Amino acid sequence: MPTQARIETIRRVAAQRQRGLAVVLEDIHDPHNAEAVLRTCDAVGVQDAYFVFDQEEYYDPKRVGKQSSGSANKWVDCHIFRSTAACVAQLRALRYESVAAVVEGADEWIHASDFTGQRLALWFGNEHSGLSPAAIAAADRRVSIPMRGMVRSLNVSVTAAIFLYEVARQRRANPSAYRLTLDEVEQLCKAFLKR
Repeated sequence: MPTQARIETIRRVAAQRQRGLAVVLEDIHDPHNAEAVLRTCDAVGVQDAYFVFDQEEYYDPKRVGKQSSGSANKWVDCHIFRSTAACVAQLRALRYESVAAVVEGADEWIHASDFTGQRLALWFGNEHSGLSPAAIAAADRRVSIPMRGMVRSLNVSVTAAIFLYEVARQRRANPSAYRLTLDEVEQLCKAFLKR
């Protein structure tokens, strides 16, 4: 039986989850990188993470990285896809705008991007090769973080954190537009209490 303090923490966290914001991790090779992204998802209020295992070997994001992620994987809902096309189709059906984090070929820089849309899916790719051509082609926008050093990219978990905190910063201007309904909060609380 959870304590009253635990119930209050669950209610507080559920009430701060953001509506219409998802993260997509395509073919992330190192489960610890994926778990670090889930930790950031939990921190900024993202409830849904989509995992695509198209080229990389499958691992269960709910079972790996518990030590390094502080068990954040317990609190984020993970949706598994065996192909990029299937994930793209699902997000389109849910009317998400897909934003691909890319190193080259960007439409815009992160600091000039508008992330205030009602349904936004942020795509992050493999540590070595980035997002697949199929994911980049399917994206509604391609966005880059400016890099000034010799190294062309950041670790995927760092990139995701920068994107997620920028989205959260922009959404703070109108937080009520992204809050869950009272019914959604209640359903999430019930789900959390079973975890």
